[in-house]
Amino acid sequence: QVQLVESGGGLVQAGGSLRLSCAASGRTFSNYVVGWFRQSPGKEREFVGNINRGGGIGITYYTDSVKGRFTISRDDAKNTVLLQMNSLKPEDTAIYYCAADRTRRGTVASSYDYWGQGTQVTVSL
Repeated sequence: QVQLVESGGGLVQAGGSLRLSCAASGRTFSNYVVGWFRQSPGKEREFVGNINRGGGIGITYYTDSVKGRFTISRDDAKNTVLLQMNSLKPEDTAIYYCAADRTRRGTVASSYDYWGQGTQVTVSL
């Protein structure tokens, strides 16, 4: 198993940037695919993006609403996955979660077995 802890959330103005971190312990994080999700009150948990297993080139996939603004990357030496968020919009306000799975690289929450506690991102107008 792997334990995940998100950090880096906060309050920013529209157009600003945040970098979220997902730190893993328990197992080598590079052995897991990692997805980022977000959830606002009254909404389903929404797929943001994912990245393939580490140790090679990073292959990422993003939902249309964040393409060109968000970037997922790995730092295998630090057992960490990052979510760089630029040009933030109020619509990006949500709790952001990282998730990991040993075998699949899915775009729905049910594809992932391990989840962090979430970190709040609030984007003001």
